[in-house]
Amino acid sequence: MSLKEYKPGRPFPGTIGRTWEQSSPAWPAPLRSKPGAPNVLFIILDDTGFGHLGCYGSPIRTPNLDRLAKGGLLYNNMHTTALCSPTRSCILTGRNHHSNGMATITETSLGYPGYNGTIPFENGLLSEMLMEAGYNTYAIGKWHLAPAEQTSAAGPYSRWPLGRGFERFYGFLGGDTHQYYPDLIHDNHAIRAPATPEEGYHLTPDLVEKAIDCIADTKQVAPDKPFFLYFATGAMHAPHHVPKEWADRYKGQFDDGWDAYRQKVFQKQLELGVLPKGTQLSRHDPDVQDWEALPPEEKRLYARMMEVFAGFLEHTDHHIGRLLKFLEDTGQLDNTLIMVLSDNGASAEGGPHGSVNELKFFNNTPESLEQNMAAIDELGGPKYFNHYPWGWAWAGDTPFRRWKREVYRGGTTDPFLVHWPKGIQAKGEVRAQYAHAIDMVPTVLDCLGLEPLAEIRGVTQSPIEGVSFRHTFNDANAESHHHTQYFEMFSNRALYHDGWRAVCPFPGPSFTEAGEGFGESTLTEDRLRELDAQGWELYRVSEDASETKNVAQEHRGKLIEMIALWYAEAGRYQVLPLASPTRAVFAQERPQITQDRKRYVYRPRTSPTPENAAVHVLNRPHTITAEVDLSGEAEGVLLCHGGLTGGYTFFVQDGKLHYVYNFVGEQEFHIESAVDVPLGRSELKFSFEPTGKPDLKAGRGAPGRGRLYINDDLVAQSDISATMPLILSLGEGLTCGRDESSSVSKLYAAPFEFTGTLFQVTVDVSGKHLRDAKSEQKVAMAKQ
Repeated sequence: MSLKEYKPGRPFPGTIGRTWEQSSPAWPAPLRSKPGAPNVLFIILDDTGFGHLGCYGSPIRTPNLDRLAKGGLLYNNMHTTALCSPTRSCILTGRNHHSNGMATITETSLGYPGYNGTIPFENGLLSEMLMEAGYNTYAIGKWHLAPAEQTSAAGPYSRWPLGRGFERFYGFLGGDTHQYYPDLIHDNHAIRAPATPEEGYHLTPDLVEKAIDCIADTKQVAPDKPFFLYFATGAMHAPHHVPKEWADRYKGQFDDGWDAYRQKVFQKQLELGVLPKGTQLSRHDPDVQDWEALPPEEKRLYARMMEVFAGFLEHTDHHIGRLLKFLEDTGQLDNTLIMVLSDNGASAEGGPHGSVNELKFFNNTPESLEQNMAAIDELGGPKYFNHYPWGWAWAGDTPFRRWKREVYRGGTTDPFLVHWPKGIQAKGEVRAQYAHAIDMVPTVLDCLGLEPLAEIRGVTQSPIEGVSFRHTFNDANAESHHHTQYFEMFSNRALYHDGWRAVCPFPGPSFTEAGEGFGESTLTEDRLRELDAQGWELYRVSEDASETKNVAQEHRGKLIEMIALWYAEAGRYQVLPLASPTRAVFAQERPQITQDRKRYVYRPRTSPTPENAAVHVLNRPHTITAEVDLSGEAEGVLLCHGGLTGGYTFFVQDGKLHYVYNFVGEQEFHIESAVDVPLGRSELKFSFEPTGKPDLKAGRGAPGRGRLYINDDLVAQSDISATMPLILSLGEGLTCGRDESSSVSKLYAAPFEFTGTLFQVTVDVSGKHLRDAKSEQKVAMAKQ
């Protein structure tokens, strides 16, 4: 008797008698993919410019990615949105970023349909589609697609990877993370890194090992079952972290500066055929310093920052090579459809002078060249959250103008490789057809012979907005099917249409020419009218790939047509309203999963609470109260938020009660009790009372007075003159009873778990503080 199979909900093909001897069975049909279906691997790099990979003309060694280009296809006209979360939403859904509610990163979402940071379930992810087609699905690395306020242990988990069609996840949920002390999530729960920097830990090799483990686990059971692996490194986003020996491989190679880098890369791109014939190198950017005019010490610092970046990229390529070798050694490489893409152009978030702590950028805190110089020998190590100056971002986007966050081609045109030996006959060729990140999903479905699902888990699906470019795989002269594409990022606007490109930069073509920096400009209705009348530029990119000749005056009618088409696309894809990229927008509060409250209770041995879900104490009066029971020499962290880049920590050490406020890694404000913490049960308290107002322009939060209390007795007080105005930490959240990752203070080494009994810690932001004149007099006398 042959084995019968059926799909549940359809008539049962067997027979049912009174006993099993009188019956014939049939089984629910297993979900299987089509025979011979290829694996699918997306490798998503971060902040990697058009001129960064070796196969795109860079002097940085990327032999493994170059090998994919040599054995597959290199695209020179692939576009993204100019920012990470928006592009990643396009990559996984096949819809535009505003259609996904991802106009910007999740942390700066606003309450409008295109800006709410919440991908609707009507926009199914490729993982959800392929899981229904019999694939295993894995997400490894950076996610950054869940609403920022939904990334805590309280969930909801519906927009974490496992809620959107991925069966396994190992990585981090935010936009970036410390490469030595990452904020790791395994499936749906937070974990500590498996080793320390001192033990040789770095995130990239860890991600590769987990990717290999996922594939190996399932292939040994079901060798014919294909997988979809979404592998998204933390590289090359800041912090640029890499072991010193990798950075040292590039010593002296960038001493001639960013202008020289651009010239060399541009010439190599022309030689390789990466650029269309006739392409010109774009102008020297007005915001970028003249390398030759820089003092020698600045040149040395900036060159070292680029050496670290280059070492980080080669290190990343090396570990990607380990993943590719595993696929090759297990006979899977030839039938794996690989697509490699950067999510946007190179990043200028290091500012004009670079940074050793990116938290300063998000708080508008000025960089100190002297402090950056002092860090030069340890750049790339775990001590700093470093980023290069924007001259290197400009160079990394050679031959284009500008960089990440802006919609000149430097922000939106990215390296893109396709490798699939069983499906692509052409090898080592360049493809010039226009494409966009939204085209990846329909292309994969086309290659797999699948149609977009009409319904996923009971939700009717919206139409895919991208188009397949599979027809270009074996035909270099094929016409692009992608004719029109809008762009919008932080009110920078552009439109591509059949070889033309209109661009309206905001606040202007450069900060120097606009007289305004990033985040300083407000887009009013009058300003928008002015921009629409005078701010649009027009380029014939089919002949001028690098946007060097603005032909708006010669083709006024065409420009007006393009502006009108941009507004039509904006209406179609819910792009409006345009939002100014001001610091106020970045700091805007978003809905939390619980009602606003004035009292937060934290307990030991619980998961870290991420930045966007933790109690907000910046610029407001607050108290932190720990209920403890001490015996012997108990010590450790009671509550802390942040890490070495900035934050605060409340702890017991050497019998004393301590509070440290770490201001952007520059200065630690330390308050220590004048008396010992008594044995037995006690209530330990810290209070902060603002004594001034925040100054966002200067990158300073509200100064204040900090006080320590033991059982209601004031035991120490001191001024805290500098605080963060907008963001307390980079990734590392709030933990109770320990310091989870890097140490907030240099006074102890993490995790410094509390060794006494800690019942709970309460943070009160109601503004009701204990002030006791008698206790204040007592502590003053104790200091005499």
